[in-house]
Amino acid sequence: MSRHKVEIANVNTANIKVLTNEEMVELFKKYQNGDLNAKEELVNGNLKLVLSILRKYNNRTDNMDDLFQIGCIGLIKAIDNFDLSHEVKFSTYAVPMIIGEVKRYLRDNSSVRIARSIKDIAYKSLKKKEELTNQLGKEPSISMIASSLGYTEYEVANALDSIKETISMAEAIYNDGGDTIYLEDQLEDKKDDMYNLDIKIALKDAINKLKDKEKYIILERYVMGKTQMELAEEIGISQAQISRLEKNGLNNIKRIIS
Repeated sequence: MSRHKVEIANVNTANIKVLTNEEMVELFKKYQNGDLNAKEELVNGNLKLVLSILRKYNNRTDNMDDLFQIGCIGLIKAIDNFDLSHEVKFSTYAVPMIIGEVKRYLRDNSSVRIARSIKDIAYKSLKKKEELTNQLGKEPSISMIASSLGYTEYEVANALDSIKETISMAEAIYNDGGDTIYLEDQLEDKKDDMYNLDIKIALKDAINKLKDKEKYIILERYVMGKTQMELAEEIGISQAQISRLEKNGLNNIKRIIS
């Protein structure tokens, strides 16, 4: 299958009609007044929107027909809930709903099985993240989400990581016009055990010799996965100061080990 083409059984994608904005408005008025034929026209007139979204998922499934049906479910939900009074383009409203349905399907049908308890924490964390974002006017840190829900930072971070999209080892991650670099090229071969026990012990010893603030920042950055901005907010200093402390910590680790 071509990377830039979506092939769907029993659908002639070349002949799909695309509605003008004026046609969309009139059809929505008719549908919202009870005309179900108008709904069918709205669905058929927006199938190319679904197909355009599915292009990026060509390498994520062997059955694009199923994914097309899922995308259409998202489209129908968008049509059912669209409000003309908001004065936004339908495509602006529909795209996130279609993508949401597609991602949910791919996640739930992934070969990577995630424990229900971890999924529950992830979904609670996403909901709490949205609530806190609305309250604070900015994205909350992992520690804030964890504190609000009564979980540890590790539990929340691990749960959110578990529902991230998986990608193929053959996924191209860089191409500057020359040789393509694939994800599998960048994966560590642990058969040679390059990071042996002696190095791990030396690294742990070096970290323990850092100043308290440097040690805390290194562990939170590279073990807990926090961003510099999250740490700046948590500690109460600037992001630039966090960056300097992190750099000093790393340099001290190198000096102690070497």
